[in-house]
Amino acid sequence: MSTGNEIERKSSEDPRDVRIFSALLTPHRSLNRTGFLAVMLFLSVVSFVTGLVFLMMGAWPVFGFFGLDVLVIWWAFKVNFRDARASEEIVVTPSELRVRRVSHRGQVAEWTFNPLWVRLDLEVDEDFGIEHLYLISRGHQIQIARFLGPDEKASFYKGLVEALNAAKRGPTYNPVT
Repeated sequence: MSTGNEIERKSSEDPRDVRIFSALLTPHRSLNRTGFLAVMLFLSVVSFVTGLVFLMMGAWPVFGFFGLDVLVIWWAFKVNFRDARASEEIVVTPSELRVRRVSHRGQVAEWTFNPLWVRLDLEVDEDFGIEHLYLISRGHQIQIARFLGPDEKASFYKGLVEALNAAKRGPTYNPVT
């Protein structure tokens, strides 16, 4: 999660377009491409050597199953990496709250809300923490921050509530800058 809570403003920019809050949420992946290659190489070598041992003992079908296991693990990692292309961007300005969701297939869905009418709702499990965050406005409800864990959702919730409160206060005028 990367957030830009600092206010971005240019001298000629309309105060209603100033970003109060900006977050780009992506699924967490702890294994990069190099790690993936190392894991697959290790699994392939171990499966091949173990399969050769079974082949020498006369259990030749086991050799094929070891190869099939490596193929299934490779496929599962590829699905995982494909799903990592999804993202969700949330931007709050004094005049709008914009949610842009990109699926792992590249399909884009966008919602725009007036921050004065948006309510942030959450579902909390007493053992687990925050499970779901929702934006609700005029009968529309969308779930946000699905990629985040409970602690990250709590931090995100706090930042988004502060941004919505700042948007509700409206743009500030500073004649000095």
